[in-house]
Amino acid sequence: MILTTTPTIEGRRITQYLGIVTGETIVGANIFKDIMAGIRDIVGGRSGAYENAFRRARQMAFDEMEQEAAELGANAVVGIDIDIETVGAQGSMLMVSISGTAVTIQ
Repeated sequence: MILTTTPTIEGRRITQYLGIVTGETIVGANIFKDIMAGIRDIVGGRSGAYENAFRRARQMAFDEMEQEAAELGANAVVGIDIDIETVGAQGSMLMVSISGTAVTIQ
């Protein structure tokens, strides 16, 4: 499956638009407590633990969106938009939301 933020795929023709597909992940406070326990791995102002948590949350959202597209018969998703926000009391949770248009391409 081809996933892209662009509205088209160079050298390929979109033959059918199948609809909007999404993927969402919300990571709760417990993960952030675990991350805080490993905060000592900060090097040069970056936290590998936080980055890994964000990366995992983003990948879960992408996987969910890709599965939804495959169920529609798509072989690509175009126009992908990625939003990352904190939600909950005092930003205690991280939400990753991804959306795009499922298409078939030749």
